[in-house]
Amino acid sequence: MLPNREGQKIPNVTFRTRRDNQWVDVTTDELFAGKTVIVFSLPGAFTPTCSSTHLPGYNQLAKVFKTNGVDSIVCLSVNDAFVMNEWAKDQEAENVILIPDGNGQFSEGMGMLVDKSDLGFGKRSWRYSMLVKDGTIEKMFVEPEEPGDPFKVSDAETMLKYINPQATKPQQVFMFAKEGCPFCARAKGMLQERDLDYEAVYVGKDVSMRSLSAATGAATVPQVFIDGKLIGGSESLATYLESISGLTH
Repeated sequence: MLPNREGQKIPNVTFRTRRDNQWVDVTTDELFAGKTVIVFSLPGAFTPTCSSTHLPGYNQLAKVFKTNGVDSIVCLSVNDAFVMNEWAKDQEAENVILIPDGNGQFSEGMGMLVDKSDLGFGKRSWRYSMLVKDGTIEKMFVEPEEPGDPFKVSDAETMLKYINPQATKPQQVFMFAKEGCPFCARAKGMLQERDLDYEAVYVGKDVSMRSLSAATGAATVPQVFIDGKLIGGSESLATYLESISGLTH
């Protein structure tokens, strides 16, 4: 049975990381001493659940966690530093610290090192998350010991509910844009002024005009979606942002 180590200290480990093409040792003291840290550990970089949901979920909610007292978020996997660095770039996970537990020392110390030889993975970490305060584990969410790769309790939403059930999650903003478009630049500026993160895809580069028309019924950019609802172009976005600003005053 996998252990729940709530109330215990984390293992004392030195991680071998890479920065600017140099080896850099990072200790658990550097990561955890005097800080409130979320850790989530997973079986492997670039694997489906880890890439599509687990890491993106924490990256997207990082600002909310910060406003609720979390100093940093650490993603840990039994992979080498080169793999973890490339995965961080691929995921654009600028809000999460990706740490390579290359030899599995931390995972073993946590009692979470498991054998995945049947998948050709060798020894890997079981999937779990935890809230660590000054090196002591306050809360752990350990995935159930079931066949496959269960992902039921170690997600960002579950952690946020534990830390603050009333926390307000950020709005999800998506935009069709075009390079060099002044109206797109205006829309981006309005979103940035309100500290709203957004994802943009570019017509003519990422998607076709036909895709834009099919998704929005429009032939002009920008076209902005917020929480799945089509807001429209820059003028419509300005009106929408003014309306929600009025509700908060």
